[in-house]
Amino acid sequence: MPTALPTLAARGAVAAVLLLAVTACTEDPPPSQASSRPTSSSPSTPERTTTSPAPTTAPGRSTAMNIRITVDGTPVDATLNDSAAAQDFAAQLPLTLDLTDFHQNEKIADLPRRLSTSGAPSGVHPRTGDLAYYAPWGNLAIYYRDGSPSTGNDLIILGHMPESATEALADNDEVSVTIEDAS
Repeated sequence: MPTALPTLAARGAVAAVLLLAVTACTEDPPPSQASSRPTSSSPSTPERTTTSPAPTTAPGRSTAMNIRITVDGTPVDATLNDSAAAQDFAAQLPLTLDLTDFHQNEKIADLPRRLSTSGAPSGVHPRTGDLAYYAPWGNLAIYYRDGSPSTGNDLIILGHMPESATEALADNDEVSVTIEDAS
C-alpha cells in the first residue's frame, strides 16, 4: 500500500489548491477595495444593496404607484412599491389616519383591514421616510427616523416618502394624515 499514500497526498494537495482558488475568486474584497471599484451608480450616490427607480424612493424600494400623503395640511408626494402588501394597501385609499408615536422613530395607525403578506421578504431595515406594514398588529408605520432591523417577515416596506417630509412627523406626538392615489 505504499503507492496509495502518494496518490492520496497528491489528490489532497490538488483539492486544497482548487479550494483556495475558488475561495479567492468568491470572497468579497476588503471595504477599502470595494469603495474604489467603479459602480453603475453616480459616484456621489452612496452605494446600497439595490437601486431605486424614482427620486422619492429609497434604495431597495422599487415603485409601482404614486401617492400623496397630506400631513397636517401639507401635501407630500410619495411612492408605493409593487409588493402584494402595497397593492392591497393602495386598494384601501383614500385613507385618513390619526398617527401616534411609537418608539420615537415612527408614527403608527391601525388600518381598516389587514394587508396581504404574500411574498413578503424576510429581514428588512426600515429607513427614514419608509412606509411599512407591521403584520402582527395590522398597522401602518411611517418612519421619521431609521428603525431597527426586523429579522422575520412581519415588517413589510410598502413605499417611501422624501426624508425631508418626515420632520412634521417627528415634531408632534399625534399627526393626522390623508393618503390618496396621486396617479
